[in-house]
Amino acid sequence: MFSCGKSKFDLARPLVMGIVNVTPDSFSDGGRHASTAAAIAHAHRLVEDGADILDIGGESTRPGAAAVNEQEELDRILPVIEGLRGISVSISIDTCKPGVMRAALAAGASMVNDINALQAAGALDVVASSDAAVCLMHKQGTPQTMQQQPQYQDVVAEVIAFLRERIAAVEAAGIARNRIVIDPGFGFGKTLAHNLELLRQLPAFHVLGVPLLAGLSRKSMLGVISGREVDERLAASVAASLLALQRGAAIVRVHDVRETVDALKIWQAVNGSER
Repeated sequence: MFSCGKSKFDLARPLVMGIVNVTPDSFSDGGRHASTAAAIAHAHRLVEDGADILDIGGESTRPGAAAVNEQEELDRILPVIEGLRGISVSISIDTCKPGVMRAALAAGASMVNDINALQAAGALDVVASSDAAVCLMHKQGTPQTMQQQPQYQDVVAEVIAFLRERIAAVEAAGIARNRIVIDPGFGFGKTLAHNLELLRQLPAFHVLGVPLLAGLSRKSMLGVISGREVDERLAASVAASLLALQRGAAIVRVHDVRETVDALKIWQAVNGSER
């Protein structure tokens, strides 16, 4: 049972996390939902389309993205979270800043999605003092540098080793295992070959004993393979999400919720279950 604040998910069926970028510069939809009103409206559409969780972010983490100061990030995300108070699905905050985590959880978020895996000073304490879930992601480098020359001896083994260490640190801080999700970090300090090997070997991550989240939606690896620009990667994104689910992912983080949910319904019907 995956515990996300007051919500409990048995994960008998995969969950779809819908992306709400309240930023002017995200790689796929920067600026489209940057205003509070636009972001709230988009969030409601994603829920209507079948999202189980909304992931709200106020700082782009695309390769080369500039950092945003804490106050600006808060100014972007807090009005959106507050405007979604009472919504029927769980809200995740996509941030690596402990101050943003604390404010977002106080405003109604029930999950922290941290590309830095709670390594910032104070981040463990913020989540441990709440009942929120946390997603621990692997990355190599920073968004400013991560795609310059990523290198691994064995990408799968190294990512698993990092996540195992972070799970241990999180549990030691008092965060129960049923609140933890892991993300191998597709595109975060990985070449196309690294990303493909991680996707092929996703079943290896089950050794860690916690649910796996896969975020492949519209990413550059799909563009390299398909030859499509970022706004033309719908089919590739849905295919990648299904491949991740077939290999054991419990949550897929996507921009295109409706299409992913439809594909998931077919996949589950063939496999003998219904959404």
